Amino acid sequence: MEKSLIEQLRELEESHIQLEVRQSREKLDSILADDFFEIGSSGRILDKKDCLGGVVLTEMSLHNYQIKSLAEGVILATYYIADKTRNRNTLRSSIWKHIDGRWQLSFHQGTITDLQVSEILK
Repeated sequence: MEKSLIEQLRELEESHIQLEVRQSREKLDSILADDFFEIGSSGRILDKKDCLGGVVLTEMSLHNYQIKSLAEGVILATYYIADKTRNRNTLRSSIWKHIDGRWQLSFHQGTITDLQVSEILK
């Protein structure tokens, strides 16, 4: 059975936060679109080159994953991350584009929040 779009994108999003992928320049390169940029929770703007040069490696879990179609082949994903390593939580948004026959991450933003997992899952 073919996976639903939300399942496909959540799987990609979850792989993007896994240590194995974050440590692999090749795997990260295949997920990030060439025009990728990110507004990090630090407030810094990073591009694909910055991300491929090294990312902070932390243990994170993803919750409350939702998607919304913005246009044909363009999806907004929103979710919550519990970062166990840095002991902080963030609200996240990603824009995924269907490019060259596959989904690629085009934009990402993280915003630190005081919300706890229990509040998100209500």
